[in-house]
Parts: sequence; C-alpha cells; structure tokens
Amino acid sequence: MGQSMSIVRAVLALALMAPLPVAAKPASQPAALASAQQASRVLFWNEAQKLDGFAHMERQFQFHTVRRGNRVHPLPPGKPMALSVMVEGKSMPIDRFMAAEKFAGVLVIEDGRIRLEKYAFGYGPRGRWTSFSVAKSLTSTLVGAAIKDGAIRSLDDAVTNYLPGLKGSAYDGVTVRQVLTMTSGVAWNEDYTDPKSDVARFFSQPEVPGMDPTVAYMRTLPREAAPGTKWLYKTGETNLVGALVTAATHKSLSEYLSEKIWRPWGMEQDAVWMTDSKGQEPGGCCISVSLRDYGRIGEYMRTGGNAALPKGWIADATRKHADIGEPGRGYGYQWWPEDSGAYNAIGIFGQMIHIDPKRRLVIVTSGAWPSAVSQSKSQARQTLIDAVVAALPG
Repeated sequence: MGQSMSIVRAVLALALMAPLPVAAKPASQPAALASAQQASRVLFWNEAQKLDGFAHMERQFQFHTVRRGNRVHPLPPGKPMALSVMVEGKSMPIDRFMAAEKFAGVLVIEDGRIRLEKYAFGYGPRGRWTSFSVAKSLTSTLVGAAIKDGAIRSLDDAVTNYLPGLKGSAYDGVTVRQVLTMTSGVAWNEDYTDPKSDVARFFSQPEVPGMDPTVAYMRTLPREAAPGTKWLYKTGETNLVGALVTAATHKSLSEYLSEKIWRPWGMEQDAVWMTDSKGQEPGGCCISVSLRDYGRIGEYMRTGGNAALPKGWIADATRKHADIGEPGRGYGYQWWPEDSGAYNAIGIFGQMIHIDPKRRLVIVTSGAWPSAVSQSKSQARQTLIDAVVAALPG
C-alpha cells in the first residue's frame, strides 16, 4: 500500500467517529460544534471551505486545548532566502508557486534560524492550520515521554497490559512496539468501496459502556499474520496508540503534550486538538498548530528533544522499522523515514514537516490541495524541497 493512500485512508476512518453527546460538550465551546464523525464532510469541502475551515477547525469541531507556557523558544531570522521553484521547466517565484499549488504556508528553518516564511490565502503568523496525519508523529513522541515517566514500562510489553479491553482478542501477544509500527498482524480492511469494510464500520458500532470506542472495535478483528511479520497501515492502530498513552498516563493527549513538550520547549501559541465521542483526542489526526510552532516541532526533533524523552528515542523513532514497499522510504514510530537520513510527518491536503538533520534543515508546508492526495502536488512539494536544498550554502 502506498504512503499517500495510507494517509488519506487514515483520515477517512477518523471521519466515522460518533458525535459527542450534548451533555458532554465543554461549556466554553459553542453548542453547534461537532465531533469527529462530522469530519467526513471536510473531504468534500470546496476550495473556499478548505481555505477557511483548515485555518479555523476549532470553529467546526469539539476540541481540547494544548496550553503553551510563558517562555517562547526563539526562532531568530537568518539570511533571507530568495526562492524560486522550477515548474514544468519554468522558474516560478515562491509566492506564485504557493498560489498555483495551493500552499497556505511555507516555512524554512536552517540551523535554528528562519530563512523563509511565507503565507497565502489569508493565513498568517497568528493563525493555526490543521495537521491531519502529522498528528501521528506527535502522538508517537508522547509514547517516548510515557516510557521516560515509567507510565509505559517497555515497548516490548503486551499492549493488553495497558488496554485490557483488548484481552481475548487478536491483540493477545502483540507488543506496544508492534502497534506503534503497525506490524501487529491483525487483519484490517480499508476498502472504501466495501460497506462491510472495517473502515466503513469503524466507530459506527454501538458504544460499549465504559470502553474506549477504538478498543471496542479493534478487539473484534481477526489475526492474519504472526505479530511483527507484516506491515499494514491501520487507522485503528494509530488511535490505539493515543488511547494507550491516555490509559497509561491518566492524562488527555492534550494535557500530556502541553506538559511534556508544548510548555517546556516553548511553543508560541496554544494548539487545539479535535476530540471523539468520549472526549479522547484521536492519536492519528487533527491537531491545529501555527506555522512557526510546526517549525518548532521540527526543531525539537532535529536537535534531540528535551529531558521528557529517553536517550536515543528520536533516533530510534525516526529510523526504518517496517518496509512499506516504497523504494527509499519506510515506516518508523509513526514517522516516515527516508534512506537519506531525512524523515517526515505527513498529512493529507499538503501538510508536512520535513526534517533533514544532516543539513540542519526543517521545512514545513501547510496546504489546501484540491484533493486529499495528489501525485502532481506531491511532486511539486518535492521540487520545493529540492529547491530549498539547492539554495543552501555548500
């Protein structure tokens, strides 16, 4: 299964979550806000709806807030980068390129300094933009924090130790590491043409009292391969990772992210994270962050994180743990490593954090592509990355 199709399937599955009961809605949020079930309509928004909605998801859906602290991690200006991108044999200035390719934000940070920061379509430095599956990489980083805290003892522990609702299912004998790398061996059907597929029924089943909706569905699935022997992208397992972190730490993902990364690292703005029917943030999607704070996430990873993570966690998380069938790429702990040593957090409609430690480089794109995935738009983004690399000294 290709990387791009896997990502869009992940978000489509998220869109099937059940609505939040009215009684459970936070008082600070408008009554009209929906939970993630209504997120399905996002995939069918027209251009105007995307440009407004992606920048203001907290107006659309229930959410938790990821609180910032009092200190801001500096991103001082570097030498301005006059960037042009080759498109169909013609050099296109960055502003025209962004307009043509539907990028709302592009940020280039070299060695901790901002070389280029561009916005379009009404987006700006004080705004936030949705992440889609970029959120997966943040969720996996919280697994590292939970290990450092002792809340998760080991990646080689049974996942049922933390999510006992999975006992007696195909997840018996599956480790936390295997869920984190999507190599559990549990069967999963993401065929959207089949109304009986897992992705079509995921979160559409009646709720099990006292049980996380993700766990309730995933425990019904059969095994198709021995644990650790087969990689298969499963949206349900991404959300299991988030549920596991919450169960282990007894904290919401938003609270834990604020405590371990957002406040101590010095993010500039609060973030907001969509919630499901139980008030649980889906680990695989839908945190909204400012462009510079996406850049700070990249810098956090590039420079080795902070004391919240175990020694060596970032190197391990961003290396290839599973073969995804694409030359030069693989799957790590919810990151997409490349053979070059660079690695990515990727979401549909143009979202990306590209981290290249060897070049001390972070590139962020926030987009509103016409379609969730696009070969031509992906190639255009790679051309942008190549142009940035070519513009670097040496």
